[in-house]
Amino acid sequence: MLAKAVQKNARISLKHAIILCRAIRKKKLEKAKIFLKNLIDKKASLNRKYYTKAAKQILKVLENAEANAKNKNLNLERLFVENAKASKGEKFIRPKSRAKFRGRKAKSTNIEIILGER
Repeated sequence: MLAKAVQKNARISLKHAIILCRAIRKKKLEKAKIFLKNLIDKKASLNRKYYTKAAKQILKVLENAEANAKNKNLNLERLFVENAKASKGEKFIRPKSRAKFRGRKAKSTNIEIILGER
């Protein structure tokens, strides 16, 4: 049985999200959560970087997936991150400033996490 959580159009870097998703893939749920919390608190680093903004968003999605697994009556001790994926989201135009008469294009990221039982 699988539990899934998705966040669309998160305003984080796609590059950072892909790096973090690769780092937590195939890890146990508790280890992945501790890893992300340590990145946010700057106790651990990944390639000498912390990726705090992306780590906060991915941790939220991971907790949502855990809540979905609890609703499906899955064993929380046996859960692991089966798949963690980050992909391109929508492009949108940020508001224009008074000095420049057109807005700046900004990008977003879609995050998908699937938990499974071992």
